[in-house]
Amino acid sequence: MFMTKHERPSDGLVAKVNEKMRENSRFTIRMLCYEFPQISKTVLYEIVKNRLNYRKLCSRWVPKMLTDVHRTKGLGSALTFLTRYSEEGNEFLNKIVTGDETWVCHVTPESKQ
Repeated sequence: MFMTKHERPSDGLVAKVNEKMRENSRFTIRMLCYEFPQISKTVLYEIVKNRLNYRKLCSRWVPKMLTDVHRTKGLGSALTFLTRYSEEGNEFLNKIVTGDETWVCHVTPESKQ
């Protein structure tokens, strides 16, 4: 079955692409083309980018959306901050450093770690 870029990929195909991506996060769209020769490069890119919500980060594809674990950790941190604020007051606020969300990601581009 050959797919053109105007056809909507099936959920089964999306799941297969996701499985291949999880096997090797350093894949390229070209590598996926070898795995799925019947699917066009445009459709594979649409699956990776729009259906699976992945983005490229230092030659790795990573999910854009937070997982339940990330949400739980964020909620736990927020509750800790609230507890400390109720105990220490405004003095605690002077100790908080904020930043852009891109600062949270700790990646050394040279070593890709």
